[in-house]
Amino acid sequence: MGEWGCGGNEALDNTIFLCILISNGGLMLTVEKIGGVSMSKFQDVLKNIIIGNREEGDYYNRIFVVSAYEDVTNWLLEHKRTGEPGVYAKFVEQGNYDQALESVCEKLLKINRNFIDIGLELEIADNFIKNRIQEARNYLHNMANVLASGYLDKDSILLAAREVLASIGEAHSAFNSVNILQNNNINSTFVDLCGFDDSELLSIDQRIHKKLKGIDFSKTLAVATGYTKGTEGIMREFDRGYSEVTFSKIAVEVGATEAVIHKEFHLSSADPEVVGEDKAIPVGYTNFNVADQLADIGMEAIHPKASKPIEMAGISIRVKNTFEPEHEGTLITKDYVGEKSRVEVISGSDKVVVIEVHDPLMVGTVGADLELMEIFKKYGISYILKATDANSISMVIWEKDLSDEMVNKLKEKYYRITVKKVAVLCVVGTNIASPGILEKTTKLLADNKVNVECVSQSLQQVNMQFVISREDYKKAVIALNNALCVEGHEI
Repeated sequence: MGEWGCGGNEALDNTIFLCILISNGGLMLTVEKIGGVSMSKFQDVLKNIIIGNREEGDYYNRIFVVSAYEDVTNWLLEHKRTGEPGVYAKFVEQGNYDQALESVCEKLLKINRNFIDIGLELEIADNFIKNRIQEARNYLHNMANVLASGYLDKDSILLAAREVLASIGEAHSAFNSVNILQNNNINSTFVDLCGFDDSELLSIDQRIHKKLKGIDFSKTLAVATGYTKGTEGIMREFDRGYSEVTFSKIAVEVGATEAVIHKEFHLSSADPEVVGEDKAIPVGYTNFNVADQLADIGMEAIHPKASKPIEMAGISIRVKNTFEPEHEGTLITKDYVGEKSRVEVISGSDKVVVIEVHDPLMVGTVGADLELMEIFKKYGISYILKATDANSISMVIWEKDLSDEMVNKLKEKYYRITVKKVAVLCVVGTNIASPGILEKTTKLLADNKVNVECVSQSLQQVNMQFVISREDYKKAVIALNNALCVEGHEI
């Protein structure tokens, strides 16, 4: 009989901790990432994370990798969720990007004033960001001139401009953090990975290695920019996930005891905005496979491409809530599997569409979906779910990735194409391979009058995916979270 609910194994956590501690010669060295929302409330970061209940002088053996303050990268590039254009769009259009950049500068100076009470020296902080933005402006002017000449590849120059703009936010928050810490009698070192002051052709790994070399982490609290300049271009592959890449690479470089991610919420059984904070149960323990499943549907603890080096290095990740410092958070390890069958997370999204490709000639045809996958690859689309029968293939993708051009291309190749706005619902856990859980889940959906339009589960049985109508999404999440995580059920 399995127990359905959310919880963890404290004994396992302690064993993992002791093994890591011994392998590092007894030295605790953590690498900790602070998200943008938390950075905007740096007074809480200072109180809850950096100082906490530590004795004076016990602030070290930690490296902090910081994101830009909330919304700053949106202003510099574009809004991550809405797509509202920022300075970058002005530069691409060769519009008045100077004015847009100056507007961002004024906002950053305004942000500085929020931290005067906790020790920020305003004149020093203001001068730093003014100078950094002026340097960025000079770079952009030079790039604009090269673009106008028509001699060099436009895409490469635009990518370089994107890198320059992105780096501003992390440099701003990291510099301010070090200034505040020093003025609170905490020795701190600014690790500027943005590369504004040098023209060295270093890879990302090389720059991190060079900048960290020689720092005695037992005597200083290092604060690194979430952006790292490198010859390969950190945004080329990761784009807005670049701060997690820096975090990952630093953790591996120093052989961290643990990699910690501080967010404004717990990694919970369901979205608290949907089910309510009192019904969002902290997960406690999970593994990297489950973290990947969640990232695939947009509920990222960490970007999968950033987590892989950490996983391969045998370093565990802990996700903590900035505003609940006493809570141990969620420990993500390579091999954790729950002792009892339980659902850990109910996740999903109502911002997806299902594309059904139907063709009577598919049946029995070897490689029938090869051309379909080539079309998806051409348009840079990764699907979330795939379900098939003899003559049809249904795939769920993000609605923002859907284009008329791609749909028309599919219509040229296949008998019938159906596109429908839907929601995808995921039931995830390290140990859900028990008889009856699929039946129980579908019955719960049926009892709440939620129709399942597609379903998918791989042989590993860590993620059951259901395609349902958008109108039913929140109702379904609430019902499954209540029944499988909050109340708990035996099979």
